[in-house]
Amino acid sequence: MIDANSLRKGVIFEMGDNLFKVKDYHHNKTARGGATIRIKAFNLRTGANIEKTFNSSERVKDIRLDYKKVQYLYKDDRFYYFMDNETYEQPAIGAAMVGDAAGYLKEGLAVKLTFFGTEPLDIDLPTSVELEVTQADIAVRGDTATGVTKSVTCETGLTVQCPNFVDVGDIIKVDTRTGEYLTRV
Repeated sequence: MIDANSLRKGVIFEMGDNLFKVKDYHHNKTARGGATIRIKAFNLRTGANIEKTFNSSERVKDIRLDYKKVQYLYKDDRFYYFMDNETYEQPAIGAAMVGDAAGYLKEGLAVKLTFFGTEPLDIDLPTSVELEVTQADIAVRGDTATGVTKSVTCETGLTVQCPNFVDVGDIIKVDTRTGEYLTRV
């Protein structure tokens, strides 16, 4: 068991029969009352979002997680498939669990999966990925002193704001934490 004060962004805990990952955390201290911890969490099994308030004295059940390095293979209508590089097993994760990370997944990308027993729960992306630009808006001449950007679409369907000099066929590096353009490779 861990204190509610220990709940921070990214922490996974068990409540009832469900596993939750903290997405946002706020600690509120009132003048005379006790502190409260307000979290927004994502249910890793159902995909639902919840908001919950805990007293600072409350405790939640901590869980033991395992991590494996895997390689992304492909997706179908409902699942994303990965391959464990050591055992060659192919765990599948539902599209709801992958969420926004789907825009960064391309075949052969090495990622880290979080497991609870044998159940895959979450995906950890590398801090940046290299993606090919498949569609780019036409650059318009104008005031370039202000860092003019344009919208480009990458091979995975991800849309990124890039400088005007990025064109179709270029490989760009994108930060997976913020979704921002880093550099042209």
